[in-house]
Amino acid sequence: MPPFIDIHPIDLPNQWCVHSYYTLNPYAPDGSNRLLLAAADLEKNVGHVLVLSPDRKVTHRLGPIPITPSFWHTGAWQSWSPDARYIYYQSGTHTQSTITRYDLTTEQSITLDGDMEGLPPSGEPGISCSHAMLYAAGYGDKKYHPELTPVPFQARDQHGISKVDFESQTSKLIYTTQQMLDEHPCREQLLQADRQVKSRLGDDDGLTLMLYCVRWNRQGTRMLFYFGNHCVVPERGEPRIAYIMTADRDLKNIHMAADLSFGKGGVHWGWCPDGEHLLGYGLSPVHDEARCIATVHHTGKDYRKLCTHGSGGHPTISPANPNLLVTDDYAGNVEFIDLAKDQTLLHVKFPTSGRDKRGTGRTSGWIDTHPVFNNDGSKVLVNSLPDRHGQTVEFSIDLES
Repeated sequence: MPPFIDIHPIDLPNQWCVHSYYTLNPYAPDGSNRLLLAAADLEKNVGHVLVLSPDRKVTHRLGPIPITPSFWHTGAWQSWSPDARYIYYQSGTHTQSTITRYDLTTEQSITLDGDMEGLPPSGEPGISCSHAMLYAAGYGDKKYHPELTPVPFQARDQHGISKVDFESQTSKLIYTTQQMLDEHPCREQLLQADRQVKSRLGDDDGLTLMLYCVRWNRQGTRMLFYFGNHCVVPERGEPRIAYIMTADRDLKNIHMAADLSFGKGGVHWGWCPDGEHLLGYGLSPVHDEARCIATVHHTGKDYRKLCTHGSGGHPTISPANPNLLVTDDYAGNVEFIDLAKDQTLLHVKFPTSGRDKRGTGRTSGWIDTHPVFNNDGSKVLVNSLPDRHGQTVEFSIDLES
């Protein structure tokens, strides 16, 4: 058995709580054991970002912020600066996106137009895509909402990856979806699929291509991002397109690390602790039709199977033990896996809904567990839904056993 010593629910009564995401460390980087959560008041329909002390008492309540559909999935994408002085969080709506930086020292804040799914661990400036476009394509409620995009999907030279600079107080588009299409190694296949969509839906339409889901390695030296449409509604008849691209901190040295498009499948890719390799669910190179947890170098080389687990959940590896992986599924099962033996060490099931079926849309009635390690691998945080309020739960791990 692995050296797990305790499970600690974080008790914040009458607050619907969630951490940001399994790829974004919610623990303060200064080793203080402070924790960031987002919390909603279900009666008032308003949200806040919470700073919790080491004994899990609320020391700061930032906001209020509006409740968007994505709040029930990723909160406000609240994150820390490298020195733990600043806190960053989404403070607008999907149609009017804003990002706020709060200074814990001066208690002053700056709010900019734009979006950001967590600050890079290496610090400012922020780099992100439009979170709203993902939901407008159908990610949340499985409905197509082109009217809710800040920029039309087909205006590919006007959306993509932006830089959010709090010192100059600017948010600027620095790499477009059109640039990615022009430079992509599968460009001709994509253009052919684009023409097929236009032939059915009209010349003013086409593939719902986007750049989305920027995810950083823990060192803050490299990012991955998606290029594709894989969350668009099936009614549009588009082929599923999802390429995992990687780049360095300055958006140089762009590589296609994984191709999950045109029937290949795969989901939930993030970074290994070494900052060089990625991991996620994809087709096994051994058994062509079997989904597994795989890994690949950020340049796209050395794709191989890590383990046979195939739930399609959210896998991440301990920063302290390269053989310890935690992942989940959509029924609330959290599994700790020994990669050396490809065996489950511990299985814990958490309540994630009061419903028998997941249903559609992001609401307060469903939560994803999204297990995430802290800085040194001594803790894992998960989401749960024991009643009508979301609750985060900590695992303590004894690394010396």
